[in-house]
Amino acid sequence: MNYEVIVTCAITGAGDTVGRHPAIPVTPQQIADSAIEAAKAGASVVHCHVRDPKTGKGTRDVTLYREVVERIRKSGVDVVLNLTCGMGGDLTVDDADPMRPGPGTDLVDAMARLEHVVELRPEICTLDCGTMNFGDGNTIVIQTPNMLRAMAKRVRELGVKPELEVFDTGQLWFGKQMYQEGLLDDPPLFQLCLGIPWGAPADSQTMAHMVQQLPPNAVWAGFGISRAQMPMVAQAALLGGNVRVGLEDNLYLEKGVFATNAQLVEKAIRILRELGARPCSPEETRQRLRLKKQR
Repeated sequence: MNYEVIVTCAITGAGDTVGRHPAIPVTPQQIADSAIEAAKAGASVVHCHVRDPKTGKGTRDVTLYREVVERIRKSGVDVVLNLTCGMGGDLTVDDADPMRPGPGTDLVDAMARLEHVVELRPEICTLDCGTMNFGDGNTIVIQTPNMLRAMAKRVRELGVKPELEVFDTGQLWFGKQMYQEGLLDDPPLFQLCLGIPWGAPADSQTMAHMVQQLPPNAVWAGFGISRAQMPMVAQAALLGGNVRVGLEDNLYLEKGVFATNAQLVEKAIRILRELGARPCSPEETRQRLRLKKQR
């Protein structure tokens, strides 16, 4: 059991959730405001994607990241910033011509995926640790071993902590390999991402199995998507880990009731307190992860 829990809130993601929820954060101001509200509710880390304000689709636009980050930093609210590096690896396979990338394809090299991190220097950024079928269609998310090694090396040079997002046991294996190769500083930080088709399922047995494979000194968190979000909050804490909630992963506070990010954080903290745990402050989070305070 972990009694001092780092709570991360994943603010918006890049998924097709606009239109499925009445208030998904889309504009930089909406994303920043929601992150600030989540921090005030008790999250010590906010994990941010950005979206095209006109279309609502996920984007890699550094200008949008800059506005989100500046708004959060100027708010006076203390919170650890965690920016995604998951964008830029999308390949949509065309059924009629698999050699021709289909609509929605966005493939860039390793350094292009880090442009916003180089400029804005968050304390944490994510590295998705492998290629996988993502969802139940023709989308593949591509992260090759060479790309990930290059990204890990550059992130380390920048003094940013990589959060290794692992969606199945093979990705966990590769994350450990990067650690063994000396590409990651201590303690390595892992995020167990459960329930995304077709990665690892969100259940107690899978989470427990993955935890058993982690390096002994790893700091880890776990989450489940949709209605598995809150059960996985309890499960992660019971197994000694930290937790993640937020509208990136789940739209509902309860059946039929749309959530805000702050409400999801508050609900997660209620669960943790019922288990006898408490949320860590941002400064406690920095100390535990040995983060290098950025700008």
